[in-house]
Amino acid sequence: MEAGFIVPVLALITLLAGIVYAIWSKRETERQLRDPNDPKSSLAVDGPSHQNKDERKETAS
Repeated sequence: MEAGFIVPVLALITLLAGIVYAIWSKRETERQLRDPNDPKSSLAVDGPSHQNKDERKETAS
């Protein structure tokens, strides 16, 4: 095989792998958004770190 054939084939395989990963990641994210039992990110406004900060403010008052 020569490079003129293998390079485009590898490029197409890489693009296909990236598309498959993007589709999988999108579905996983949507599943987590729909699941009420899935823990929130600590960076989210309603996540655990922000809730703890609000609770500390309430107990300090």
